[in-house]
Amino acid sequence: MITGINHITIAVSDVERSFQFYQDILGLKPVVKGKTGAYLTAGATWFALNYDLGVLESKVMDYSHIAFSCSKVDFQTLKTRLLDYGCEEWSENRSEGDSLYFKDPDGHQLEIHVGNLDTRLKDMRDNPRDRMEFY
Repeated sequence: MITGINHITIAVSDVERSFQFYQDILGLKPVVKGKTGAYLTAGATWFALNYDLGVLESKVMDYSHIAFSCSKVDFQTLKTRLLDYGCEEWSENRSEGDSLYFKDPDGHQLEIHVGNLDTRLKDMRDNPRDRMEFY
């Protein structure tokens, strides 16, 4: 039985550049870095960077993404930092809570979001957009 998310690994074309982005721009906590990979943490979540030139050939064109939590107080500052860095926005926010959908230096689709599963479910109950089956 699955007990949770163990870690998230993304392929990167430049470990140093990605490490700096995730540490300095997003604020993930650095753990270890080498030539072919690095580990950081986002809260209690282990986040890994793995050198792979295949990332240059893959382009996601769907809604798949990784969302990072941030507080309402920090949202605008972080959004400004990401846009000033030159991050490309890839979608508009159509859900509850403040969100910014952006791409990292290798084009991975990411999001910063204010809210959590409870706030999302409350919004879905209060503003039904689709027939949902709650468990």
